[in-house]
Amino acid sequence: DGGNVSSASVKDVIASVIRGEDPARPLSDQQIVEKLKGDGLPVARRTVAKYREALVILPSHLRTSF
Repeated sequence: DGGNVSSASVKDVIASVIRGEDPARPLSDQQIVEKLKGDGLPVARRTVAKYREALVILPSHLRTSF
């Protein structure tokens, strides 16, 4: 709705999305952006990367389970 959302809330949502991803095919930061946008939470890819790093979550190419 265009309102402000706290960074803690966005971090919680990002962490939740990553916890729910397929370990064999982890989501890229851009895919997370698209998912959040679909849920009505527009966030830039750079913001997702920044918050993911703040949460000490590896990038998608390092989260892959073989």
